[in-house]
Amino acid sequence: MIIPQKPKNEAQRLRAVRSYKLLDTLPEDDYDAITQLVADFLSAPISLVTLLDADINFLKSHHGTQLKETPRDLSFCAHAILSKDAIFEVSDARLDPKFKKNPLVGKNDVIFYAGVPLINSEGYPLGTLCVIDNKPRTLSEHEKNTLITLAKQVVKLFELHKHNNELSLAKKTLLQRNKQLKEFAGVVSQDLKSPLANITSLSRLIKEEYKQIFDAQGMEYLDYIEESSDRLSEYIDGMLKYYKSDDLLKESNKQVSLHRICYKIEDILFIDNSEFKYPKEDVQMHLNKAALEQILLNLIGNSLKYNTSKIPFIALNFSQDEKHYIFSIVDNGIGIDADKQELMFDLFKTGNDTDRNGKKGSGIGLATVKNLVIKLGGTISVDSEVGKGATFTFSVAK
Repeated sequence: MIIPQKPKNEAQRLRAVRSYKLLDTLPEDDYDAITQLVADFLSAPISLVTLLDADINFLKSHHGTQLKETPRDLSFCAHAILSKDAIFEVSDARLDPKFKKNPLVGKNDVIFYAGVPLINSEGYPLGTLCVIDNKPRTLSEHEKNTLITLAKQVVKLFELHKHNNELSLAKKTLLQRNKQLKEFAGVVSQDLKSPLANITSLSRLIKEEYKQIFDAQGMEYLDYIEESSDRLSEYIDGMLKYYKSDDLLKESNKQVSLHRICYKIEDILFIDNSEFKYPKEDVQMHLNKAALEQILLNLIGNSLKYNTSKIPFIALNFSQDEKHYIFSIVDNGIGIDADKQELMFDLFKTGNDTDRNGKKGSGIGLATVKNLVIKLGGTISVDSEVGKGATFTFSVAK
């Protein structure tokens, strides 16, 4: 018996093997299907997918044997990865100087062996796809080509496994960073809101107490300070809602009454000189109530905010198909320029320069709405003409 040598680039090869994170893992159907196919096709009792580590030959798939690993020094695969040929074949191990005194030959009756090195894209042999028989034999060219082809599929499975691991790690890292960002935004926002409220209150107090001392320009400066503080406070509130919107999606779906949601919106948003119309017939829906309420409050709130009509009018329409609940909010507001309708759902983009009170929007509300709608399995769109109101239509998956 001859103990197999190690490749000159063994350190790099081992790093490549371990990068796939397959050593000491449980059997998987994808690999077992290939070893069973090899064994059936070649009418052989044993077929293996192996990964050659520093001291052991790990059997990722072991069709026809209960062994999960073998010592590397006894491994046929350790010889196979050194071969420059596409396939390493031993017709009768009892007659081969490399193997005739190998315990696997005597105790395990390993007579015939054929293994294809599993070479990754960097050129490192990771292990083998091999077949073993307890009698001497020689593979035909067709059988060899089939085994080589299947070995390439095994390498593709390795690469897919590695890619999925990297994606999983990237997703985990992204979620962690997103969590940290939310926590940071929450802490900073709360820390900023109190000083901003103080600035607003102080500027109002100064205007009230010292209005006879300040001239018109001085009062204008104070108005500007108050307006800037209010605007920054709105930005902070909007960003908090945007980052917390995903938390709404964690709530379970439940039976929801459309009328009950409309009553709540009416109590929160509407005053005497506005009109709110919704379907006469109540509808029971099974969905995320908190998320739907947030979407409707944002959209209907905007319809009121960007409305200069003597009597603001908003209608909530409802329909459904096999897969979605469909809502539309129709208003008689100021409308939206066509060239702004494409971008208005992007963060910090707005459809109008100012609302009915002359204030500029933050461009966060509609981005929050779109984020929720998409994650609820729906879509959102707007149809509008300046001076003729707007219609926002969105769907939610059932």
